[in-house]
Amino acid sequence: MVKKVAILANGGDVSGFNAVIRAIVKTAEKNNVECYGFIDGYRGLLENNYIKLSTTGNASGILHKGGSIIGSSLNANVFNYKVEENGKIVYKDLSEKCIQNVKEDKFDCIFTLGGDSTQKSARDFSVRGLNVIGVPKTIDNDVACTDITFGYNTAVTVATEALDRLHTTAETHNRIMVLEVMGRNAGWIALESSIAGGADVALIPEIPYDIDVVANAIKARQKLGKNFSVVVVGEGATPKGGSVVVKDVREGGAGVINTQLGGVGDVVAKELEKRTGLIARNTTLGYMQRGGTPTAYDRVLSTKYGAKAMELALEGKFGKLVVIKNGKLDSVDLEDVVGNNKNIGAVAAGTADSNAKLVTMDDDLVKTALDIGICLGK
Repeated sequence: MVKKVAILANGGDVSGFNAVIRAIVKTAEKNNVECYGFIDGYRGLLENNYIKLSTTGNASGILHKGGSIIGSSLNANVFNYKVEENGKIVYKDLSEKCIQNVKEDKFDCIFTLGGDSTQKSARDFSVRGLNVIGVPKTIDNDVACTDITFGYNTAVTVATEALDRLHTTAETHNRIMVLEVMGRNAGWIALESSIAGGADVALIPEIPYDIDVVANAIKARQKLGKNFSVVVVGEGATPKGGSVVVKDVREGGAGVINTQLGGVGDVVAKELEKRTGLIARNTTLGYMQRGGTPTAYDRVLSTKYGAKAMELALEGKFGKLVVIKNGKLDSVDLEDVVGNNKNIGAVAAGTADSNAKLVTMDDDLVKTALDIGICLGK
């Protein structure tokens, strides 16, 4: 019988975290289950730092709030955790301490709210015997086995609103306005916001772009009397034969993402200005995509995910990820989510061995973009 559960939010913040937390807590309370929250994700799990959650207290009035009331950790890989010993930085597997904490706290299930890396660790804990249920979070929309992640719709909406504003500036001043959006190796935000925001060009990581093809598309618009263009660039987009633009690199050990992408929008703007004669300016949307109030869609999706996750726990179905498949709530094994990324704690998500969901050329969004004349750079 499930009587006591805990939630952890991990990875970059998204709009919808709190809606998921609220739904889990409300469903738990309805079934006489105590609910707690680990502070700052897997770091809180390691430090055994948690609080009681209640809809009559801290989990009340949070449906519309961005961020996470229990915080979230970035790059806290407890299977390869950064510690200092004798003045030196070393990396240790501290996952056993996390497992011991859960057992001593007598938690019957841990809910992991996060993206690829978070669910990779969830799967690793599941293999080690913990009762774990994942909920797919990321603005990138690249978690395997689900149609959509919570937080994605809000990010696309923010990007679309930005494009609406950039469009008027581009048209007024006869400029090329470039918008760089997040997504790392996945082009979902760039592609969907391009369609929704009426962009003329969409450059995504899955399709290496030819800058001359892009310039020619803009020149073709000029011949039609349209002396402006709007270009959307995913942060992981790369030119043919080139490489991704990296903003910063840090040393966080194996099993986490150590490269910070950013800067490709400026590169594209400069190259297009040279080739077209039009002034080109880039806007990098950055963290604006992550924060703030979730859309109605994300509020509902997050609530559905949270309630379903608690239902799975009550049914004793652990080692699962809550998903939307063909528009309906479902669940899949965490083993299916990690794909070939089988080594415990060793490989970060987003690598060649991961099972990240990327844009494919037969996707409806790609077909739609091409049908309406959006240039994809090839």
